[in-house]
Amino acid sequence: MKPRVNPVAVAPDAMKLTLEYGQKLLQLGLEKSLQELVKIRASQINGCAFCIHMHTREARAHGETEARIYLLDGWRESPLYTARERAALAWTEALTLVSQTHAPDEDYASLKQHFTEQEIVHLTLLIGMINTWNRISVGFRNVHPVTAPDTKAA
Repeated sequence: MKPRVNPVAVAPDAMKLTLEYGQKLLQLGLEKSLQELVKIRASQINGCAFCIHMHTREARAHGETEARIYLLDGWRESPLYTARERAALAWTEALTLVSQTHAPDEDYASLKQHFTEQEIVHLTLLIGMINTWNRISVGFRNVHPVTAPDTKAA
């Protein structure tokens, strides 16, 4: 895959604003592990390899387990996620696929059991932000870093 354009080089001011906005959202108080799970899950749905690569690395760096990262696509069938994480992941899926789901009332009701109204707004903004980054990365064909395979293991 070949990148189409480097948005930072072409529109540095716009990209700087987008980056600053995203960084500020991360400081609004939601736990880091939850933020990374949400970013990974939205990126999986959107097929954004660049963002999946980035956020799985960040999740590991902040102590996330391999099992929870590997099973994230099947979170509904795994006991490894808390009720709060499940509510956030359902909301992530609902908003990432909003044209199909229309943000169901039952997903919002589940959120209200585990999040304050302010946290729901912060989570919703975070979901919107990762979807923006997914669209930038997929649209411009950003390529994640590639390392040579470990030939010693073969």
